Amino acid sequence: MKFSNKTNIQSVISMTIIGILFFIFGFVTWLNGSLIPFLQIICELDEFEALLVTFSFYIAYTVMAYPMSMILSRSGYKNGMAIGLLIMSVGALLHIPAALSGIYSLFLLALFVLATGLTILQTASNPYLVYLGPEKSAAMRISIMGIVNKGAGVVVPIIFTALILSDIGDISKSYVMSLSDEQFLIYKETLSQKLIMPYTIMAGVLFVLIGLLKFAPLPEIQPTSDPSGSIATAEKKSSILNYPQAVLGAFALFAYVGVEVIAGDTIGLYGASLDVPNFSGLTSYTMFFMVIGYVLGIICIPRFISQQKALTLSAVAGSACIVGIITASPDSVSLSQLLWGWTGIPVLPNPVTWVALMGLAHALVWPSVWPLALKDLGQHSAQGSALLIMGISGGAILPLVFGKISSATGDLQLAYLVGLPCYLFILFYALRGHKIRRWPWSASTSSMGKR
Repeated sequence: MKFSNKTNIQSVISMTIIGILFFIFGFVTWLNGSLIPFLQIICELDEFEALLVTFSFYIAYTVMAYPMSMILSRSGYKNGMAIGLLIMSVGALLHIPAALSGIYSLFLLALFVLATGLTILQTASNPYLVYLGPEKSAAMRISIMGIVNKGAGVVVPIIFTALILSDIGDISKSYVMSLSDEQFLIYKETLSQKLIMPYTIMAGVLFVLIGLLKFAPLPEIQPTSDPSGSIATAEKKSSILNYPQAVLGAFALFAYVGVEVIAGDTIGLYGASLDVPNFSGLTSYTMFFMVIGYVLGIICIPRFISQQKALTLSAVAGSACIVGIITASPDSVSLSQLLWGWTGIPVLPNPVTWVALMGLAHALVWPSVWPLALKDLGQHSAQGSALLIMGISGGAILPLVFGKISSATGDLQLAYLVGLPCYLFILFYALRGHKIRRWPWSASTSSMGKR
């Protein structure tokens, strides 16, 4: 496919704008991993209750995906993105009364509203990346955005922890347990007050972005077209549910987002249980490895490996990480010493290091699934996008399963077994699921499309 200079310039502008939005996605999403340990102290929560943070945030993608897609169909993608940013700013501001009152349900409401705004942004932005160029390089474009997104995930815990911990001192679990009742109440009040500034700044930045987006030359995309610009010739079907590659793709994303959130949001809890210093910043390790994975995707896809092969390798590597977590000794730091001990960066217990390495293992799942799942959808591409976005609800359900197992067994390390069937399903989708064009029980004898 050949692009004119004008088209190339327009694509660069569009990619830049979408890149800014992906940074916001990462900033807001991965703030949760740093927020959870603080809420556990402020609201006196166990692991299962603390992980309701991820449930309230990610369940919004399932509950609100269809309503947000209706807004997009009426407002257009550009205005829809502005609406999404406005909703997000409201969610950010709701964190202020939540922090002042210390009421956990208000925190959960604020997170739900914040994620509702993200839902409309995600529904609009991911198809942009698929349709801005050739289909075979879509994973590469999404990987570029992934670097921006997870780069925010690296920075956020560092900034957030620095803002919260200034003048606070020790926040280790052993320190909190040593406080008297009166000291603990003062400590909780101080932490609550510290949460106000980050979310106030976030709301202000989101309002600025609304103005930027309104005046940006971002074109409307045509979801009914294929990436080369011609109308897709896919078989016409009555419902998106009749496209197995899309439905199974949504389940693959459900599994992927679940393990992604577990790797990013529970590493702090796990570190805290092992008395790792500054445990609230451990999410940065997972995000750093994800960024490395995205860089490899940009370099290798499609030049050296296909999107399908990248997905296969991700599933196998993720399964290996789960085995590593379960079998590693919490008393050993040999793995992190081998990987980065020579840099002076603090080393971690081996199981925690394997959790961080999950970020590298599954980094290319999201960018690989999208083009495979949207392939041959034709006029149902917009519905397919909404369906895939609903798969993000895996970030709501699977961490709760993780938390329930952890609370029931008292063993955080064992709870990571939840990730193994997830990676195995992703492996199925990579090897077989994305090729299926007709359900086995379907009586249709029409073309199954390219396989």
